[in-house]
Amino acid sequence: MKRRAGEREKELKWKTKYSKLVFRKSDTVPEELHQMVQESFLTLRKHDCFFQDLVRIKGKDFFTPVSRILIGNPGCTYKYLNTRLFTVPWPTEGYEIKYCSPQIHDACKALIKLNDYLHIEAVKALQGQNLLESKETEDTPVTDREQNFATSLREKGSVSQDQSSFCVPEDDFTSLNSRTSYNVTLLNYMDPLQMLYLKQEPYFGMGNMAVSWHHDENLVERSTVAVYSYSCEGSPVEETYDQKLQGRDPAVWHVGLKVAWDIETPGLAIPLHQGDFYLMLDDLNMTHQHCVLAGFSPRFSSTHRVADCSRGTLEYIFGQCELALQNLQTDSNSGALSLKSLETAVVKQVEEIHNEVEFEWLRQFWFQGKRYLKCTDWWLKPMAKLEEYWRKMETMSSLVLHEVRKKEQTEEQRNETISCFLLVLTERQRLRKEWTARCQSEAAESLPEDQKPECHPFWTNDECNMPLPYDLEEVIAHLQNLVQ
Repeated sequence: MKRRAGEREKELKWKTKYSKLVFRKSDTVPEELHQMVQESFLTLRKHDCFFQDLVRIKGKDFFTPVSRILIGNPGCTYKYLNTRLFTVPWPTEGYEIKYCSPQIHDACKALIKLNDYLHIEAVKALQGQNLLESKETEDTPVTDREQNFATSLREKGSVSQDQSSFCVPEDDFTSLNSRTSYNVTLLNYMDPLQMLYLKQEPYFGMGNMAVSWHHDENLVERSTVAVYSYSCEGSPVEETYDQKLQGRDPAVWHVGLKVAWDIETPGLAIPLHQGDFYLMLDDLNMTHQHCVLAGFSPRFSSTHRVADCSRGTLEYIFGQCELALQNLQTDSNSGALSLKSLETAVVKQVEEIHNEVEFEWLRQFWFQGKRYLKCTDWWLKPMAKLEEYWRKMETMSSLVLHEVRKKEQTEEQRNETISCFLLVLTERQRLRKEWTARCQSEAAESLPEDQKPECHPFWTNDECNMPLPYDLEEVIAHLQNLVQ
């Protein structure tokens, strides 16, 4: 009896732990949408628009086994593993976007249609979840392709059903909208048979992993993630392979899910076939980890996210630049530049923005080479504008240095300004050395020519470093002597 009670308790725990994953089979999606989206994947692949990212983990650079491209709202970025990806903008009213070909335009247009569809599905699923919770009922967990986490949320009728008839109560709209208004989709592609090595899933014997256990980064809190999967099924090796791994077919792609930092609760491995999609609702991405288990055939996926863009849009960084430049003034007669204030807080804010522009935007963008030109030149103008801002902030750094050398402040004020300035400059020098090393690394040198880190004209060609109106190392040494 005790053994049976223990098994029931374990089964109940298993069911309740995974209730916020909603899985939908391909036949719930309109066929026309399937065709458009799957054609867009193949088009982007044909135009060589998928790239392996050179990411940084614990101070070392690694290539991702999966190739990716970010598509989304103009001016949006998405950061993961210390790498900022810049959106290939999908067609958006009010923006002039020049694509490299009409086919790429159509591919981006198809993905925004998928985005709209998944947004509506996510709202419906969250509404259903709220309804179920209010009735104190439990969803049924998915154990294989024929089962569903939330059968009451599953579309049973025609796939052409008009979704616009679904109504969201006004008082819930703001919350639901903010958690499901996807501003980017990260597209993934991988052919596992072309990989020399794939890691094995370490806890549940689930087999080869295309993507290891992780939480998705840089998302709005409690926002839903939607993933549409398209595997190129039917290869001969897939059809003849009989081995099973912990109840899963190794030829079929799966998404794995486990409770974060818990290997006692059984994990899930859910098969993904052509056109299936799933939703990770509410806080599931925070409380759980997921992985992608490789099948045998090539696979695309479109992972729609509400990226936290509080510090990741052009609007944001341009606003920061304009804030910094408020401390720069021009003499109306001589045209000479000077600083309005040498207050420590003002200097610190300006110099930190200076670092942000250089290391979170300019160097991140050019480190990725000319990859974005495969799709569009949209980012070139805003990056040129950021370079302009950066040059002005370099001048402002020179002016701070000039002012503290004049010794016109009180000794206490001067020492405070120098100490603050020194901290930011030391960080700047450290990061410049790190980025120089990354540009010259063996991994970066192995990239195709159009993907190698760019030595942009305003960087010196020999070491991918930015020319300054002063020698940064000398300045740091000089300032250190001044405060001793």
